Amino acid sequence: MAKDRIIPLCPGDTLKLKKPHPCGCADFRVIRAGSDVRIVCLGCGRDMTLPREKLEHAVKKRSPAQTDDR
Repeated sequence: MAKDRIIPLCPGDTLKLKKPHPCGCADFRVIRAGSDVRIVCLGCGRDMTLPREKLEHAVKKRSPAQTDDR
């Protein structure tokens, strides 16, 4: 991702991080976004809160939340 831009994060977004979690999964879902971002590992279910700046440096890919507008 871009180094000098703020990554738009919304609850429900899926993030692929550069380094995997100790369980081996590198995919996380955003639970809460703000100056601190709460994410949950999609492999083992562990949740953690990280400072937004630190998380943005670790993001490799962002997939927006799937919305069902019917």
